[in-house]
Amino acid sequence: MIPRVNERTHTPHDPLSEALGRGAPIEGGLTEHAVVAYWPGLDSYLLDDEQATWTATQWAEHLEDPLLEHPFAASPRGDRRAIFHLDVRLHADDRDLSGAEWAEAAHRLARAAGIETPGDPNGCHWIAVHGKPGRLDVIANLIRLDGAWQRQPADLMRRLSDEARLIEAAMRLTPVRTASPQRGSTRPVPSVSAKFAAVLAQLADEQGGPLAAVRGLIEHTAHRLADQPGTASPDTAHHLELIARRLYGIQHDLHTTATRLNPPPRPHPVLPTPPTATAATRHSP
Repeated sequence: MIPRVNERTHTPHDPLSEALGRGAPIEGGLTEHAVVAYWPGLDSYLLDDEQATWTATQWAEHLEDPLLEHPFAASPRGDRRAIFHLDVRLHADDRDLSGAEWAEAAHRLARAAGIETPGDPNGCHWIAVHGKPGRLDVIANLIRLDGAWQRQPADLMRRLSDEARLIEAAMRLTPVRTASPQRGSTRPVPSVSAKFAAVLAQLADEQGGPLAAVRGLIEHTAHRLADQPGTASPDTAHHLELIARRLYGIQHDLHTTATRLNPPPRPHPVLPTPPTATAATRHSP
């Protein structure tokens, strides 16, 4: 099970379209077979007697509601891109999970990502979509119901990867392949290419990488300048937005290069690891 955090967006339409494999506009009802999990407090007003399911557009509007209800809410860096999108993919040789198993995986990943806190009535709107074989998409609005911005763990990817390993063990899925350790050692030894790939991946990291921080400051400055009086301010703000866009392109190129240096392993049959008592009980619902 491989988790991936996508770049945050202003609206949920593109992430939801990607999860469903449909282009916008996204229409039609989504049954529980597609939406396998969602914010628990939604049950009180989700459906009425006349409508059995929500359409994809209604789910998108539900995810977008906090942006409209709290028009001034933003991240600590002044960013309004509040739509968080996580996707996880199973190994090609894994069995197809049941709806209940996808739902359990979704809630566990949502807790690891910091978008679901048990007992919190003012948390994030989020849904989990199983729209493609072997894939789960978790889409959330980081603007909470109380108008605050939901802070996520600084080590977000590590937490998601650790949780994915536990889910693999509990559900008897194919574990992620690791490099063969040297004789007498229990730790995998990364290759030189893998080390360089790790450096490039850190630079390209959208959550905590240095380029992401610089880009966030530039975008914040551009937004502030756009509101200032004077004929030069809008032009300067637009120029800064172009710089931020080029930085994002550099991040994308670095990520692509890192993937080429350290490509995913070729599929091969691996015996699933039986669950341990700790992994099976620590995250039981």
